[in-house]
Amino acid sequence: MRNETLFDTYHLNGASLQNRMVMAPMTRSRSDNAGNAATQLTARYYQQRASAGLLITEGTFISKDAVGVINVPGIYTAEQIDGWKLTTKAVHQAGGTIFAQLWHTGAYSHPDLHDGVRPLAPSDVNPNQQVFTAEGLKPSEAPQPMSIEDIKTTVADFKQAAINAFKAGFDGVELHGANGYLLQQFFSKNSNLRTDEYGGTVENRARILFDILDELKEVVNINRVGVRLNPSLNGIMGILVDDETIALYDYIVNRLNSYGLAYIHLIEPFTDVTGNADAIQQVAKHFRKIYNGTIIINRAFNKESANLVLDAGDADLVSFGVPFLANPDLVERFKTDAPLNQPDQATFYTPGEKGYTDYPTLNN
Repeated sequence: MRNETLFDTYHLNGASLQNRMVMAPMTRSRSDNAGNAATQLTARYYQQRASAGLLITEGTFISKDAVGVINVPGIYTAEQIDGWKLTTKAVHQAGGTIFAQLWHTGAYSHPDLHDGVRPLAPSDVNPNQQVFTAEGLKPSEAPQPMSIEDIKTTVADFKQAAINAFKAGFDGVELHGANGYLLQQFFSKNSNLRTDEYGGTVENRARILFDILDELKEVVNINRVGVRLNPSLNGIMGILVDDETIALYDYIVNRLNSYGLAYIHLIEPFTDVTGNADAIQQVAKHFRKIYNGTIIINRAFNKESANLVLDAGDADLVSFGVPFLANPDLVERFKTDAPLNQPDQATFYTPGEKGYTDYPTLNN
């Protein structure tokens, strides 16, 4: 047993974190401007939460092809890079550390978001989700299977987005390989029906992730790159666990050991997978035996359960989502055992300050 707590400092490949609490990436849909750029309001939101050891931004789109939700910031234009500079400057002024999550939604999108063209994905498998469009929620449709050239373009888009993120002043980037979006669509047998080098075997379905990492390490500090994975996602976002799921994620995580990443960001099961032999029941515990580097774990942790997983040595950092949304000073509230603000779900994805930057702190 290691005597670790949420409030210990942590050294993340040269970045000194003031505690082991991470603000998880959460879509907030506040970039309701023509260029879908982060704004001064975005900067204020993240600065308010800069007491976290590490902030990870909401998913930020790597290209126009990556878009799957309205009013989400991108990181592929000069205007968007400048918008994010407001946030990184504000967070650094407050003594914080911030990574940008790089996002491509794949099949989770709609033709309305792509000038009438079907979104790109590994195969023509409809995830059967409701998609936020300018005209409200619309059902997803079967996407356009990616050509090899499309895949190469997407890898290049991730590479350029990483360059742009460092140009914008971010301390690092996280590749979103979880929650049923593009990379996980490649990983999963039920959403990847390809018969080329990006489909079929475990190695082929994981190939795009390593193509991206191999490109990133040529242009950015790979020690400041993290990867987010949701190995036991089942029955959500069109993803199912299968008889090769555990083998696939074991392969991915084993291979990630050789990259010297900043971290892997894992998620405990979203749904009850008890008794499902194809699902990993305890994600952090499982991968702690495999991964040699920093593990961030996520999924409905509170102060007590977070300290337990840290003290057990199953993870090094714990990420919190909704608690940080409603409590900018979550670190201080945990330290003093103060009561938590309750989040206003009606304002999770609505424009403006309400439910975004107006949650009270202990000092106001």
